[in-house]
Amino acid sequence: MEKNWWKESVIYQIYPRSFNDSNGDGVGDLNGITEKLPYLRELGIDVIWLSPVYKSPNDDNGYDISDYRNIMDEFGTMADFDRMLEEAHKNGIKIMMDLVVNHSSDEHEWFKQSRTSKDNPYRDYYIWKKGKDGQPPTNWGAAFGGSVWEYDEQTDEYYLHLFSKKQPDLNWENPVLRQEVYDMMRFWLDKGVDGFRMDVINFISKDTDYPEGEVEYGLPYGNGSKYYMNGPRIHEFLQEMNREALSGYDTITVGEMPGGSVEQGKLYTGESRKELNMVFHFEHVGIGDGKYGKWDPMEWKLTDLKKIFTKWQKGLENDGWNSLYWSNHDQPRAISRWGNDSDEYRVISGKMIATCLHMMQGTPYIYQGEEIGMTNVKFDSIEEYRDIETLNAYRDLTPEFLSHDEIFKGIHERSRDNARTPIQWDDSPNAGFTEGTPWINVNPNYKEINVEAALEDKDSIFSYYQKLIQLRKQNEIIVYGTYDIILEDDEQIYAFTRTLENEQLLVICNFSKETPEFGLPEGISYSTKELLISNYEVDTNQPIEQLRLKPYEARVYRLKK
Repeated sequence: MEKNWWKESVIYQIYPRSFNDSNGDGVGDLNGITEKLPYLRELGIDVIWLSPVYKSPNDDNGYDISDYRNIMDEFGTMADFDRMLEEAHKNGIKIMMDLVVNHSSDEHEWFKQSRTSKDNPYRDYYIWKKGKDGQPPTNWGAAFGGSVWEYDEQTDEYYLHLFSKKQPDLNWENPVLRQEVYDMMRFWLDKGVDGFRMDVINFISKDTDYPEGEVEYGLPYGNGSKYYMNGPRIHEFLQEMNREALSGYDTITVGEMPGGSVEQGKLYTGESRKELNMVFHFEHVGIGDGKYGKWDPMEWKLTDLKKIFTKWQKGLENDGWNSLYWSNHDQPRAISRWGNDSDEYRVISGKMIATCLHMMQGTPYIYQGEEIGMTNVKFDSIEEYRDIETLNAYRDLTPEFLSHDEIFKGIHERSRDNARTPIQWDDSPNAGFTEGTPWINVNPNYKEINVEAALEDKDSIFSYYQKLIQLRKQNEIIVYGTYDIILEDDEQIYAFTRTLENEQLLVICNFSKETPEFGLPEGISYSTKELLISNYEVDTNQPIEQLRLKPYEARVYRLKK
């Protein structure tokens, strides 16, 4: 396997709006990030993935871009960005920008021009269609509710928007548009940014016949996803992007790929294919989705989670690369989703899920606040929520499909705003995030859960993450070793091995508050064992053939033949 710096890195995602506010306006900003770079250096991370900071009217919190070469006023200026980039590099931290090129904002100059007339040179930068008998061109539903088609009176046609109507989709069939995108990417790379996380990048190639989508559960719109996910020209477009925009630079690239399979993952990340370094798949975060997706969540089984991770681990082990994540700005808090956020088990389960993820093959991602064990928030009223997806789901699903209480259970468990409450820096008002009024309320548990408290506690989740990151830097087997599942039918224990030459890691994680017994499978032999990390005090001489695990216990042993 080829060795690369981005395989050996640990990535930390910053959602700027909620990270650190330097000027008291209630919104996190670039100077706030620069202020906290020493904290991230202390944690030990290598790369920051920066969610969008471009100019935007903020319909979808910056994922609707009106100027790709400028900075959102609330976040600061281009001079602030340049200073942050320079300081990050001085601290040994690379910057990976968020690239949002499936769609722009409807306030982008391209779109303003595009909608003026059918013969405007920018018309074909977007996807315009005539209606059918007074109806939209297809029955597809948009990700944030309603139709994907918005009627525009001026030219008597509809434009496509897979997300909000203020996020019109760019027309990647147009080679002039593609060159505009590559030129913009080179603008940022020439500034010194180190790569891109590409938002829903597998949506950029559509089936240009635009067939009707299948209607499910009596919902008003059809599901058109198979006609725009992993579309007919996607690999051609990504290879061209690599050739035109990326190949002259030493970059890190990760594609967000909803609906992507392992086989497609191999095509996107295979070393000889010259597309992307790695992908985000969504299979594990969809576990427990109900009839109405995440808004009516159901119980999930550990064996299902293990099957998904194992499929991706084995599928990409020889050619390709995995992104490893529990949460991000679009997912609930990791401990609340995968561990146990009760006072009793929050810290111990937070360390356990971190162990499980960081010991797999792939590049691990830490979402801001994960390293101190931040949890989901339970706001009482819909007025306290800010996310367009949550607000639209509440509007569209109640009361016809879900009652208020039912959807609020889903919102509390799975809303994107769970991840977007401000970082809890200390126990002062607004958790030290801002001296003003925060754009979204702070989680009330900030008095107990905050960075200041974590830094003072040598047994904190923060110090545990530091150890995991250091272990990765010191042990090639954690990066490059082969993954193999053991005890695959166990519903409480997730255990696997990593193997590199004559060395093996044994990873044991108890995903329950019970005390199950771990039995070492017969095929695993060793002459010496060494405990690398654990989330409880452990007698290092204890035999590992039979272990009674404590609630949410995690252990990693190095075994030598």
